[in-house]
Parts: sequence; C-alpha cells; structure tokens
Amino acid sequence: MCGIESTEDSMGLKEDTHCGNRMKLTSEKLPKNPFYTSQGAAKNQKFVQWIKEKNDHYNHANLMDKALQILKERITKGDAMASFLRGQLYFEEGWYEEALEQFEEIKEKDHQATYQLGVMYYDGLGTAANAEKGVEYMKKIIDSPCPKARHLQFAAAYNLGRAHYEGKGAKRSYEEAERLWLFAADNGNPKASVKAQSILGLYYSTKEPKELEKAFYWHSEACGNGNLESQGALGLMYFYGQGIRQDTEAALHCLREAAERGNVYAQGHLVEYYYKMKFFTKCVAFSKRIADYDEVHDIPTIAQVTGCLPEFISRGMAMASFYYARCLQLGLGITKDEATAQHYYSQACRLNPTLSDELHALLIHQRI
Repeated sequence: MCGIESTEDSMGLKEDTHCGNRMKLTSEKLPKNPFYTSQGAAKNQKFVQWIKEKNDHYNHANLMDKALQILKERITKGDAMASFLRGQLYFEEGWYEEALEQFEEIKEKDHQATYQLGVMYYDGLGTAANAEKGVEYMKKIIDSPCPKARHLQFAAAYNLGRAHYEGKGAKRSYEEAERLWLFAADNGNPKASVKAQSILGLYYSTKEPKELEKAFYWHSEACGNGNLESQGALGLMYFYGQGIRQDTEAALHCLREAAERGNVYAQGHLVEYYYKMKFFTKCVAFSKRIADYDEVHDIPTIAQVTGCLPEFISRGMAMASFYYARCLQLGLGITKDEATAQHYYSQACRLNPTLSDELHALLIHQRI
C-alpha cells in the first residue's frame, strides 16, 4: 500500500515507495479452532458467550475472577481445554507473564499453546524477546503431522515468513519470506492466512522492481476475505491506476467502505480528497475527528481491533492533522485560528515526519 505513487493529476501527494523496507509487521492472531464441534467445545463456546453477556452487568475485574475460578474448577476435574482457555484469557487481558507460564505448562499437549508461545517469544510478550525461540515454535507447528495442528500451519507460515523478511530469528531472505507467504495465502483460500494475502499485496507494491498487478491481485483476494487493510489499499490502487485501470468511482467506494469499517489510512486519504475537491466543511468535520485520536492509546487499540498496521494508522492521523491545520490556517470551512493550526501541524510532524515534509513541500509550491 505504501508503495503506491500518486500522479500530479490525482491527489498531488507523492507516496514513500520504500517504506516497506522499514515497516514493522505484526504477528498473525491465533486462528479459530475447527475442532470445536464436540460437546466439550460447545461447553467452551458457552463459557466464552457467558463472559460476553455478563460483561455488561458485572465489574470487569470481578467477572475475570469468576471466570478464572470456573476454569480452575474445570482444570481440577481434568478438562484439558480449560487449561488452554485460562492461558488465552490471560493473554487477551494482557497478563502476558501468567499466559506464558500457563502455555509453557501445556505446550507438549496443546498445539495452540505452542503457537501462542511462538508469538510471545518473537514479540517479547511476558518475556524478553527471543526471536530464535519464537521461530523454533512456529517451525514445530509447520512440521507437525498432527491433524489438530493443521489449522495453525498457514498462520505459522506467515509468521515464519515475517521472521525471514525482518531477519529476526532467521536468515533475512525476501525470497524465503515470499515463498512462505505464498504457502500461507494458499491461492486466496479464505480458511488460509488472510493476513499473508494482504501482506503479499503490500510486498509486491514495495519490492524492486514492483509487481503491481500481483499486488492488486493479492489485495483483491484479501479484501474479498474481509481484510480491512487491503480494502483501503485497493481504493488507492484504483485511485492512482496502479496495477489496474484508474477508476475514481471504484476508488471512492473502496475508501469509503474501508473508512467506515475503521481504516484510518483510508480516512486520511478521504480527508485529502475532500480538501482537493473543496468540500471544506466536510473535510474539517472528518479531519478533526481523526486528528483528535489519542496517538498513545488509540493507535494500538485501533490496530488490535481492525488488524491494520500501526504505521498506516499513524500516517492516516498525520494526513488528517495536516489538512485540518491547513483549513484552520486559511479559515476554510472553519473560523481561522493560526495558533490551533500550528498545534495540528506539529502533531502531523510528530506522527509522520516524512509525510509531513512532503505535504509541506506541496504547500510551499501552492499545491495545497
């Protein structure tokens, strides 16, 4: 997505075509377990549903205490799945040290615990980062002949590809990363790693030489499988005619849908579009809402909820902050306020200095 360049007759913004080389990827979330079809699995599903229903009526801390007590009783009765559920509950609450201890205890008997340990050691959750150990656990999943590990293998391959891409815990090799991501993407299979499908779209749009037709294909596959990052990427590719014939109507459709679903990078580009089209009132209302996100707390939360990469969330916020500042500076769609404008210019620069410099250069040349 960051590899897409605009032209002068589109939005006037030149994208950073090499940001993929410094981009921080994120781990694949634990895939859903298809073996949850037995009576015990139904019980586990009811337990999860019970937590969701009670969350509205009980203090969260008290609810967690009650849930952990129930799980402890089930573990005492020999319920093996309850041991994993306790570890997963710790994990989702951010109690990573407790989660790590629980997963370590059951890793020889539970492939999901092994997978989560791979993520935690690689990312340094609840322990010092140990990429080599994280890679070792992911390889165990990929190499396992056990049918119960099969649903984890696409995700593990994505994570192993990430390790080769970043050169952490494995030899840096873009070719090996590509091979593993192609395996994980499984020709667009919705039951495979949709994250790998999206990352392939990003990879092909940032590698040299670029392969934009492949990038468009993989973003299309990922978007069709529900990936929000790729939906925004498709909007930009349609807008700039990258890998596909330029189609402004299709671009705006993708960007608006992605923005409505919480893609902040798509939101930032819509702010820019509204400004360029002189829809200043709309630009101001939309940009202020995005610019006022809390960069410390909201970026990680948005990334967790949407699956979008934090780097692009911050870029979308920077873009919105800059255009809101410009409207304030010139009094477009809002009362002129140069002091507040300076605050938002500074915020844009803090969020993404490179993007802010590019926008400032356009401002100097009176193209904004």
